[in-house]
Amino acid sequence: MTATAAIAPTIVEKKPVGLAFWMERVLEECDRAGVGFAADPVHDLRVALRRCRSMADGLMTMDPDPNWKKMKKAGKRLFSSLGELRDVQVMEEWVRRLEAHEDFTGVALLQYFASRETHLKAEAAKALAEFDRKQWKKWSTTLPRRATRIRQGSVLFKHLALERWIEAHDLHRQAMRNRSGIAFHSLRIGIKRFRYIVENFLPEQHAAWSDDLKKLQDALGEVHDLDVLWTTALQIKAFPDAEARSRWHSRIVEERTQRISKYREKMLGRSSLWQLWRDELPQGEQIEMAAFGRLKLWASFLDPDFKHSAHVARLALELYDGLPARGDSNGSGQRAVLQLAAWLHEVGRSKKEKNHHKASYRLIAGLKPPLGCGPEALREAGAVARYHRGRLPRSGQQPLLRLNLAQRKGTVRLAGILRLANAFDSGHDGRIGRLEVHTQNGFIEIAAQGYSARDRAAERIAAARHLLENIYRRPILVKPA
Repeated sequence: MTATAAIAPTIVEKKPVGLAFWMERVLEECDRAGVGFAADPVHDLRVALRRCRSMADGLMTMDPDPNWKKMKKAGKRLFSSLGELRDVQVMEEWVRRLEAHEDFTGVALLQYFASRETHLKAEAAKALAEFDRKQWKKWSTTLPRRATRIRQGSVLFKHLALERWIEAHDLHRQAMRNRSGIAFHSLRIGIKRFRYIVENFLPEQHAAWSDDLKKLQDALGEVHDLDVLWTTALQIKAFPDAEARSRWHSRIVEERTQRISKYREKMLGRSSLWQLWRDELPQGEQIEMAAFGRLKLWASFLDPDFKHSAHVARLALELYDGLPARGDSNGSGQRAVLQLAAWLHEVGRSKKEKNHHKASYRLIAGLKPPLGCGPEALREAGAVARYHRGRLPRSGQQPLLRLNLAQRKGTVRLAGILRLANAFDSGHDGRIGRLEVHTQNGFIEIAAQGYSARDRAAERIAAARHLLENIYRRPILVKPA
């Protein structure tokens, strides 16, 4: 349900900025709402909870800290309980707005809603009593600190907004096609999710788009309110006769049609807001770059030494660019998979040190690919990361079974490259700064800046080159640059 303009909250005590503000606001609004559960305090508490949960929903796509999910879940029962109460309060307001509170149907509806409101206030009071404010207070300190690691307005949030835009636009097309109440309700939810990302993380776009987004969401929300009001009237048999039913139906259809017309006016045609919003979000190659940036950020939250992984990624790309091309390589696609695998290969250390390469593979396999990074690329990157250390890849192993023959060959080659690049920085000290690869006289020569054959890392490098030697069927010689 949506709040209407007539019952919108008017109390603004502080400038609403950031997660810390809204998490503190939840605790303040709990005290206000608990005194009688009046319409405005209930609405304000739901707004504060919704803000926190929607920020968590956006941030947890990049930050894997489990406390984001716990925070969302902690507020869910209270939010849902208050939602049912809020729905009834909005329905009561609609009866009065339709100037029907004195006719038989209006009185019947108000009596029904009053009875429901009493019951739902008791349920809301129970949910509020069970809400763990002490834990919420702890999260209000720790989670905002994590949120500051991702800059508001960055291309990563624009990329996330684009994902929400695509989802909402698909729902728009469905609603324009079948025009059902369910379709318009789904569209409202899609626009709401898009709006939350914009208002929480894209301040520049929010300043330009907020009025239109709120009006559209309110219009679609009121369409849903009217649909629910009509369905409720039918269910409780509130109409004394056919004439009353016809009169109510005409009024509801009139109000509903006005709001759908407002939506269509803004969202159809060449001047549609859909295109205006889309033009401000990532385009073309920016989408893939942002997708990889989000995955890189995700890895940096998990990897205890991401500086090492970033350095290994640079070394791996130098090896890839210098090594002879093979028929199983698809150029830039394989190079991107290698870079992604190098960024992600140590995320398993967040779970355990022993067999962390297997833990890395499982974590990567559980990821939902962001827009611009296909599931196949992420699957290959996971397999490459899986074999950056430990036993050599063999046919029949689970990570390789999910790939076709060409992908398996390419993945094994990339794993060999990553394995060797990782060995060059086995000390996590960045001592070997640059690699140059030359092919001559039947062998592959790698000149490594900072390398010494007397260094302890030389043994690891010698062992790590074995997989690549098997692939290229020629010896690999490593020497100082």
